[in-house]
Amino acid sequence: MRSRARFLSALVVVAAIALAGCGTKDSPSLGASAATTPDGAITPDQPSDPSAKANCNQLPAGESAVVTAANEGQLAIYDQAGATTPVKTMTNPRLINNDPNAKVPVVFLVKDIPDDQNCLWVQVYLPERPNGSTGWVKATDVTRASNPYRIQVMLNEFKLMVFKDDQQINEIAIGVAKDNTPTPGGLYYTTELIKTPDPSGAYGPYAFGLSGFSDKLTTFNGGPGQLGIHGTNQPNALGTKVSHGCIRMSNENITALAQMLPLGTPVQVST
Repeated sequence: MRSRARFLSALVVVAAIALAGCGTKDSPSLGASAATTPDGAITPDQPSDPSAKANCNQLPAGESAVVTAANEGQLAIYDQAGATTPVKTMTNPRLINNDPNAKVPVVFLVKDIPDDQNCLWVQVYLPERPNGSTGWVKATDVTRASNPYRIQVMLNEFKLMVFKDDQQINEIAIGVAKDNTPTPGGLYYTTELIKTPDPSGAYGPYAFGLSGFSDKLTTFNGGPGQLGIHGTNQPNALGTKVSHGCIRMSNENITALAQMLPLGTPVQVST
């Protein structure tokens, strides 16, 4: 049996953002002040956090598991289940551009929770290069949630599909990357939700950061080459190859996704 409780999805307001390869050359860099969104701001629908985990990977069709660092400070990452010494740590919450007012919880999409480890270890996808990297965290260091949403991106068809409970609920026209800075295919997940200071700007009103990074751009506008999904001030360019790596959609559609999707939502990108 699975019980549910709510888990946190961060919405931060930033004065400038630099999701790598997302915008035009005059796009601002992530750098100025940021603040946690006050009560009453848009918060995505949140899935719940089971208080007990029997049958480690048991989930309804179409749902994925997400874990969030349970405590502030350093979260230990291990190279295998049962290891005694971590290979790295991640700071929770993460600070966008090292700004203490722009805190984002460390969230992972779950790859596996082995039954033979008595559900005590969780294999997760890491938001770092190379894309698709994985690591292990102790179950006692994280809280677990189930998520009914997922996204499928079809780059060659210029469309993004949203699924809930394994049923398609939306199809969205998108702008994609230019040929010289292509979006790498693969499985990613949403790592942060940013509310921009200028809804009429290049990123529109909202931007999701993804766990993946450009294969061509190691830096972009002061950022690390991170992929993203965001709005646009060039709706006429949807359906074309226009970005430096990110996925663009109408401001109406990104606002709807911002109200709907929790952090950790899987994003499968296919060519």
